[in-house]
Amino acid sequence: MGEKIYLASPHMSDEGFEMAYIKEAFSTNWIAPLGPNVNEFEKEFASKVGVRYAAALNTGTAAIHLALRAVGVGEGDIVFCPTLTFSATVNPIIYEKAIPVFIDSDEETWNMCPLALEEAFQKYPNVKAVIVVHLYGLSADMDRIMAICNRHGVAVIEDAAESLGSLYKGRQTGTFGEYGVFSFNGNKIITTSGGGMLVSNNKEKIQKVRFWSTQSRDSARHYQHSELGFNYRMSNISAGIGRGQLKVLDLRVAKKKKIFEFYKRELGELPGIQFMPVNLWNEPNYWLSCITLDSKIKPLEIMDALEEENIESRPIWKPMHQQPYFSWCDYIGTTVSERLFESGVCLPSDTKMTDTDQERICKIIKGL
Repeated sequence: MGEKIYLASPHMSDEGFEMAYIKEAFSTNWIAPLGPNVNEFEKEFASKVGVRYAAALNTGTAAIHLALRAVGVGEGDIVFCPTLTFSATVNPIIYEKAIPVFIDSDEETWNMCPLALEEAFQKYPNVKAVIVVHLYGLSADMDRIMAICNRHGVAVIEDAAESLGSLYKGRQTGTFGEYGVFSFNGNKIITTSGGGMLVSNNKEKIQKVRFWSTQSRDSARHYQHSELGFNYRMSNISAGIGRGQLKVLDLRVAKKKKIFEFYKRELGELPGIQFMPVNLWNEPNYWLSCITLDSKIKPLEIMDALEEENIESRPIWKPMHQQPYFSWCDYIGTTVSERLFESGVCLPSDTKMTDTDQERICKIIKGL
């Protein structure tokens, strides 16, 4: 068994940018939550993606939760959400006792299908919010989706947890809707070990999110709370890691693209293998390199063969409407998301991989 190859693991900068910020926090005793790194990370991140304001939080899930609260989602409200996503996209809808309605994917983007979205609006005209996901770094068709949502006067929240650095027609994903959500989990393109960011051009709402995320402590000498609060703020240490990671984001995107192109060159001619769609208007961050299979080889065969050689891979997300917990929720669409799940594989996409590592992976797949 060879050396372990990860699907996607944390990758600190060679220059030690992260450690410099951490050491500064230690030397100044800014260890507790909040501090200069949090403030600067918010400013630097907002500037990087091209929005005015950002709130650094402890998870991307917390960012989705507070975005839903910011648009006024409450008990009984309907929220449209892609079915092909991780459960963290959906769970905050339930936190607010709202009702998810799942929308199918399209073949062109693997993301929310505009036709299914339009159909959903016809069935549910009174919708409070639409969550759009940019899956695996592939941007959704935002022009069409935003046009539909604007016509219906519904707020859009972009779950860009997997797509930091991805561009839609030259513009960063996560900046089209009222709110954009990013994740810095350990497997994301940059990490703070755990963490998230909520971005918006609405200064008042971002200030409110910061207030909610620090237990909604009123401005008073004593501890006073006039609203429900949450312990969702990012720590000063985590933000220091994020500031260092942000400096190498472009390098990570370039390496992810190189990994994808290597796979496409080596495996693209094999019968029955198709790669995730990259459209002319889409510049992905290639967070994970994904394939679908329509041949005799099944996804599980590839994943098992790689696992035997100490190599990580994973299936495409299982659609939410097929999950036991969400079986009561309505679903609008056909079978695109189901087919992607049944035929898809996420190949190892770790930015620390060498060409030799990828040759080893491709050799195993070619040998099946």
